Amino acid sequence: MKTFFVQIKCELGKSYEVASELADAEIASEIYSTAGQFDLLAKFYVDDDEDVGHFVNQRVQIIPGIKDTFTMVTFRAF
Repeated sequence: MKTFFVQIKCELGKSYEVASELADAEIASEIYSTAGQFDLLAKFYVDDDEDVGHFVNQRVQIIPGIKDTFTMVTFRAF
């Protein structure tokens, strides 16, 4: 499995709606509200043969209320 995180910037006033949509879609293992440049941080797992870019583009960025994303691919857990 590949593990990666996506920071999500939401349209103003849409953070809770976006977080609810992510939770309802059951595609993120964890979702956090954050302060700073982005509004949410979500942790995802995909199979090794699945493309992270396509997953984010086709499953995350299509959620209404998302303005921008920043994906961080992880390499190893310590």
